[in-house]
Parts: sequence; structure tokens; C-alpha cells
Amino acid sequence: MLLFERKAMKIKSLSIGEFKAQFSDVVKTVDSDNCIAVTYGKKKEIIGYFVKDAKIAYEARALGPLKNEASFTINSDFEMSEEELLDL
Repeated sequence: MLLFERKAMKIKSLSIGEFKAQFSDVVKTVDSDNCIAVTYGKKKEIIGYFVKDAKIAYEARALGPLKNEASFTINSDFEMSEEELLDL
């Protein structure tokens, strides 16, 4: 679920064709509580979001099957160069 300024958003999905055809209405629809997910293809894969100018934050993800058996922490002083990350 997407969070918008720390509150849940109402998300409506439109294909690229629908998005282009209804663009004027989409612009009017998007406000502080609405978001348009733009989809592509038969599987309707989400390729982007159309939202009012603001930052988007994602909810924290659980560790899945290891939820109660594992954890991780990234310290605030952690540093890694791009070369180290990519193991160059």
C-alpha cells in the first residue's frame, strides 16, 4: 500500500490508453486523497503513479517467512561506495 504524507491513498488503475484519453479528467481527479496507477499490457503491470506533487513513502516490509527468526539493522554511520556495492 502506498502512503501519502502518512495517510493511505485511494488508488485507481488506468491503462496507458485510458490515461491518455482521459488525461484532463485525471488531472481534476488527483487530489490529496487520490492517486492513479498507470498500467501496461494484458497483465496490467503498474509502470507508474500519477499523484499530486508530494513525496511518496512505502510501508515497511515484513521479513516474510523469517519474520520471527531474523532481523536486520542499518546503522546511521554505515557507508559504502558504489564500487564496493557493485563489487568492482
